[in-house]
Amino acid sequence: MNARELDALRPDLAFIADWVREGSHVLDVGCGDGAMLRYLELGKRCTGYGVEIADDKVLESTQRGISVIQHDMEEGLDLFRDNSFDMVLCLSSLQMMQHVEARLRDIVRVGQEAIVSFPNFAYWPHRVALFKGRMPVSRTLPYQWFDTPNVRYATIHDFQDLAEKCGLEVLEYVALAEGKVVRFLPNLRGSLAVFRLRKRSGVSGPA
Repeated sequence: MNARELDALRPDLAFIADWVREGSHVLDVGCGDGAMLRYLELGKRCTGYGVEIADDKVLESTQRGISVIQHDMEEGLDLFRDNSFDMVLCLSSLQMMQHVEARLRDIVRVGQEAIVSFPNFAYWPHRVALFKGRMPVSRTLPYQWFDTPNVRYATIHDFQDLAEKCGLEVLEYVALAEGKVVRFLPNLRGSLAVFRLRKRSGVSGPA
């Protein structure tokens, strides 16, 4: 898979891939069909693993040639040592987890850096839907309220507060709409939030 193919498939992934240094050792948590990790391997000479629980996605990742571990992220990442990876990706997956704070701490424990993305609940069409008395449905939140895998909803400001609570340094963050960076009123006009994080110097992981 090349950059153009990734951009056509998922423009948000194409943008995020630019934040991953060439030759990095990568863990992709909730890797889905493995498209991102496959691109990083072929296009940026990265190595690494995917973690995925869904049988069909594990099969798709395997068919792409990805080294994938079938594992429930809710059980944590104890199978990996501290700082095992240069970069840990958790892309549009964290909001599907019950214990977000614990999982976020785990992600930054095993990686020198982490990139986390999630649907921005403060995106203006979501606000309009709520104003009309309906739960939002959009490209980043494509499910009805009764069949969604998402169990947590957050805005850009909410996640900044959580990162601070967890002792994380926000290296950079953007809001995306259709894969393009939104600079003016990002919490209102961005449908997807993307954060690049690392542990603050002198802050240890969970006991």
